[in-house]
Amino acid sequence: MSDALKHECGIALIRLLKPLEYYKEKYGSAFYGVNKMYLMMEKQHNRGQDGAGFASIKLDTKPGERYISRVRSIAQQPIQDIFAQINERINADFLKNPEYQDDVAAQKQHIPYIGELLLGHVRYGTFGKNSVESVHPFLRQNNWQHRNLIVAGNFNMTNVNELFDNLIDIGQHPKEKADTITVMEKIGHFLDDAVAKIYKDLKKEGYNKNECSPLIAERLNVTKILKRAAKNWDGGYAMAGLLGHGDSFVLRDPAGIRPAYYYKDDEIVVVASERPVIQTVFNVPFDAVKELNPGHAIITKKSGETKIKKILQPLERKACSFERIYFSRGSDAEIYAERKELGRLLMPKVLDAIDNDTENSVFSFIPNTAETSFFGMIDTVEEHLNQKKTKSILDGDGKLSAEQVTKILSERPRIEKIAIKDVKLRTFITEDSSRNDLVAHVYDVTYGVIKPTDNLVIIDDSIVRGTTLKMSIIKMMDRLKPKKIVVVSSAPQIRYPDCYGIDMANLEGLVAFRAALALLKDTNQYHIVEEVYNKCLAQVNLKDKKVVNHVKDIYNNFTAEQISNKIAELLSDDDVNAEVKIIFQPVENLHKACPKNLGDWYFTGNYPTAGGNRVVNKAYINFYEGNKERAY
Repeated sequence: MSDALKHECGIALIRLLKPLEYYKEKYGSAFYGVNKMYLMMEKQHNRGQDGAGFASIKLDTKPGERYISRVRSIAQQPIQDIFAQINERINADFLKNPEYQDDVAAQKQHIPYIGELLLGHVRYGTFGKNSVESVHPFLRQNNWQHRNLIVAGNFNMTNVNELFDNLIDIGQHPKEKADTITVMEKIGHFLDDAVAKIYKDLKKEGYNKNECSPLIAERLNVTKILKRAAKNWDGGYAMAGLLGHGDSFVLRDPAGIRPAYYYKDDEIVVVASERPVIQTVFNVPFDAVKELNPGHAIITKKSGETKIKKILQPLERKACSFERIYFSRGSDAEIYAERKELGRLLMPKVLDAIDNDTENSVFSFIPNTAETSFFGMIDTVEEHLNQKKTKSILDGDGKLSAEQVTKILSERPRIEKIAIKDVKLRTFITEDSSRNDLVAHVYDVTYGVIKPTDNLVIIDDSIVRGTTLKMSIIKMMDRLKPKKIVVVSSAPQIRYPDCYGIDMANLEGLVAFRAALALLKDTNQYHIVEEVYNKCLAQVNLKDKKVVNHVKDIYNNFTAEQISNKIAELLSDDDVNAEVKIIFQPVENLHKACPKNLGDWYFTGNYPTAGGNRVVNKAYINFYEGNKERAY
């Protein structure tokens, strides 16, 4: 999308079900898992480019041998940096010990990163914080193998304060309040508790300490640990974890907000945030990759036994629709079809905006991720023209000349590559006037294809803050001197902050919210702003399940069309000569196009978990009080 908007994370988990020698013999390398993890992380780099992490566990190592390896990076290209470090270490060991080349047992014993259990993670830094300490996977260390815990996730919890207090209540002293630490310590607490109980039972049964260790691994009930740990979680999450002895899990939130897909055969268990990643890396068909159901976990024991277990009672499915509109890779067969449908459904409004004058209209898209919706839009333009051509020929009653028929048939949608993103802007000058001039030149335009009588129709994935539209795109389009500029958003108006993993924390940053405030002023209803503030304040101490989203009152007195028109006004400076029209996708059309992903809280304010309403009200209180803090 033209506005910079960041998604939290992507996860990848691989469990090799055969001995490493098997992969060496079949695929030529015992580092098969490491190679596949590199590909899986690269194929998900769209989900995070500020940091990346990798962890591995070797199974059945002897005491004194290193069995956990981890590497994290916040370099400019963090995935490449991680695997360059891994490569460098492996090659150095091979150079020093050439006898390792064909000795898989020696490789496993002496070389880090090789292992049967691997976890990868990519992330964007959130709310300005991006240090290597914030990069997943997180590691909770212990001398007992079973109590070592590695966690990485695509998630955000709305009730981290409550979870933090819960840890204090059970006697812990957490080192910070970050939700990743809090979640890991919660799982770790119940893991410790389970290990201690099993050990106590085994001692009663007469086993000595050395005999207990493998039996603990066998008896450990990961399902029960997750049920106890996740009981009070409120948020969207796909949470992956590895236990030091070799168990692993991925747990998805009960509303299915964050995505998770898996594939299993007799060689491998693999989980990722996106389906086509697994399809491509392991060359398996669409139907072989399954979606992990909401509230369920895929759990693989050290033995290799893999089961899908219900951990939490599923809620109404509210899978994130932004995944389909923008974040997930468009190579997924379902997502590709959905994005085309989003473009197709917009065309009636677009045709109205250009008075059905396709002959004097040029169609384009910005940025590249909007291309698929653009294809759907153009398909509908072509259908419209075919109907128009058929009518013209039939109206001719067989009396048209060949030249006239050829002229009718030759009309095509006018498609041009209008906007090109020239550079990744680095704003090194802090003076506002200088920065604004730089932002205005992020995109370049194609000259010579627009006439003064033309409408210019540009489709975008979504319009969030509107900054790039106002400072760059609309002004650049206006240089081409069209009669009208129609900006089309394949997503509805974004009216509310996200609190489940997308970097939209502040209300005042959303152009739809600013437009509603402007309309309240225009219509002498600005007193509603203070009324909503007081309603939000009155709910601060209520339990989450009793909290109501009062921010909806800001929008209730206006139609979507009124807000769209005000947004167009806000984003058009006086020096823009063309008429500017902005069209948003209706929410009902979004649901038609993406029927399996009905999570729409950023558009409607209908949050899928109890904590969402508290977060949106807190975001409003922050706005009203001029507080720039995050609402969660």
